[in-house]
Amino acid sequence: MTGPAVHQFRAHCSWAGSTAVEHREFARTIRAGAPPADAELTLSADPAFLGDPALLNPEQLLVLAAASCQLLAFLAVASRARIDVRDYRDDATATMSEANRPVRLDEIVLRPRITLVSGPTEERVRHLVEVAHRECFVAHSLATPVRIEPLIAFVDPA
Repeated sequence: MTGPAVHQFRAHCSWAGSTAVEHREFARTIRAGAPPADAELTLSADPAFLGDPALLNPEQLLVLAAASCQLLAFLAVASRARIDVRDYRDDATATMSEANRPVRLDEIVLRPRITLVSGPTEERVRHLVEVAHRECFVAHSLATPVRIEPLIAFVDPA
């Protein structure tokens, strides 16, 4: 008899340069990837920490991980409930106050706009949003609270 599956995830990041310069001058650009995916990202620090504003930063990736995990979990829950989702768009945000020590993301707020084919009640869809949140692996892995403020719309089947 075998036990529950154990999933492993890999990631790599690299930086090259010199920190033998004044603190404000060393490069904050890194390369990152996560095998087996071929895609690599060029990342930087947040501009507040002297990074390049044209590049993604780790804090943005954390918010993106929470938002995309919720999206995928909701689609799975809706599919199992035989609800036809037609569109899902999230404008997620996070706050980080440097007054709190150690500095961390204080809260992530997900604001999905979900469009579904008419049929289920809004109450039912909100329940499924909560079920998806309970099934979101990323949200469960964070110490930062994740709040969800869904906007739900219905369309006629076409």
